[in-house]
Amino acid sequence: MSGQRTVSLRFPRPAPAWLKSLLMLVGLVIFNGVLFVFGGWKKNWIVAITANFVGVALVLEWMTAYVSARRLSAYERALSIGFPIAMLVAWELLVRGGVLSATWFPPPTKVARALWDLATEYDRFNKTSLLGRPWLIPQIYSQQGWAGVKALFAESHLWATLMRIFAGFIAGSIPGLIIGIAMGISRTMRVMLDPVISALYVIPKITILPLMMLIFTPFGETYKIVTVAISVFFVVLINTMAGVKGVEPILVEAGKNYGATGVRLFWHVIIPSALPVIFAGLRLALGTALIVIVAIEFVRAKSGVGYITWYYWEVLNPPKMYAGLIVIMLLGVVLTYGLMSVEGLLMPWQRRREQRQVIEVPEG
Repeated sequence: MSGQRTVSLRFPRPAPAWLKSLLMLVGLVIFNGVLFVFGGWKKNWIVAITANFVGVALVLEWMTAYVSARRLSAYERALSIGFPIAMLVAWELLVRGGVLSATWFPPPTKVARALWDLATEYDRFNKTSLLGRPWLIPQIYSQQGWAGVKALFAESHLWATLMRIFAGFIAGSIPGLIIGIAMGISRTMRVMLDPVISALYVIPKITILPLMMLIFTPFGETYKIVTVAISVFFVVLINTMAGVKGVEPILVEAGKNYGATGVRLFWHVIIPSALPVIFAGLRLALGTALIVIVAIEFVRAKSGVGYITWYYWEVLNPPKMYAGLIVIMLLGVVLTYGLMSVEGLLMPWQRRREQRQVIEVPEG
């Protein structure tokens, strides 16, 4: 009709990312300044740190709009490295400012010195060290041969923990993979074993340690390795079963259309399709192995990273106790990235797919 008018709705244009970031930074400066002036930072440090973290995170999120797709990976890597460093700096400042007790929360600089002492000192009473004094390997090898080198490794707490993890991880992963694949392929196997697996999986694995000590000698390494292996077994089995069972039927049909049957279908279609879920289970199992062996070393060991961490708690030496915890964390990171490297070698197509999936960030 001629008397009607067309009304167009206009929404306000959002503020650019740089302006929001600038306003947020100014707000954080004012917020922290007010807390310092009125002496509220020390009393409300948890709220203050939370507010600063949220504010900085929002600024970094908004500034992502100005990072090109080519540099996005480097930007994210810088964030992943910078945030832990910022946490350590905040910890140091909180202790030096009297917010946290230096007795129970020693500053990172003091923990770093304790870690250096652990790595370089040799306990002449227990005849042990954290790393096993690898700098003496050339000298010991020339004097005593491989027997002397083996003795050097035997005194290492780190080496003891690693050997227990590797032995338990391998001993638990292999049967977990085999039975998990069988349960994923065969419905009959799944129906038979699933109730038993579900019942046993929920038992906290550290609680079976006394039983393992009854079955195996309580003075050797076997019961420790078996406890770790049982913990790993269930995680690997369940994830392997889920990965094999979850293979898309269309992929199986496509493989059959190309002539893949029996063993060829299994190796070229089912296993490659299930590998991402299987490796996710292996990563979880590796973390579980580390957790379980540290708990075992807390209560029943005279060597290992868990043992020295617990020992320095007993003698009230918090810096070296924290140093032991750092070694455990570093061990977890190294083991996880090592397994991820193996995953990349066995699944090169997955790495290429991730490289192609670059998120284009619109410039604001």
